[in-house]
Amino acid sequence: MNPPSDRHPSPDPAPHPSYTDDELAEFDVTLLLRYGLTAAPGPRRTALFGDGAAAAAVVLDRLGTQPRSVAFLAEVVRAGGLAYAAELPEPLPRPEAAAVVRDWLEAATQLAGGAPAAETAARWLGAVATIIELKHLARARTARD
Repeated sequence: MNPPSDRHPSPDPAPHPSYTDDELAEFDVTLLLRYGLTAAPGPRRTALFGDGAAAAAVVLDRLGTQPRSVAFLAEVVRAGGLAYAAELPEPLPRPEAAAVVRDWLEAATQLAGGAPAAETAARWLGAVATIIELKHLARARTARD
């Protein structure tokens, strides 16, 4: 094997770990929100939008949440703010999913990040919705094959 050169840097020796859905379901999404939502771009924000979004998607998907519901909630957060969304009687249609997401929204409101935090939370919820949609599409494709 040839040593790395300046033109061809060596690949990252520590690839990003991959997790099963069961492992992701055990992640503390609330903690990831607390530390990543108002963090500057970097590892905490990456963890929130990477593993945190995947973990949230697994949890909500297992509770039967439709991606459009999460996408709609993202728009509510964007328009009304985190505190407004956290006070909704049903932030998502299913009671179990509503309780879970309400906890996440309440944790996010405690950060006092104002409009920038609300926008970041809306983008994060949009990412969660996209992952749920991809999970639905993959299941449909598997069922067809």
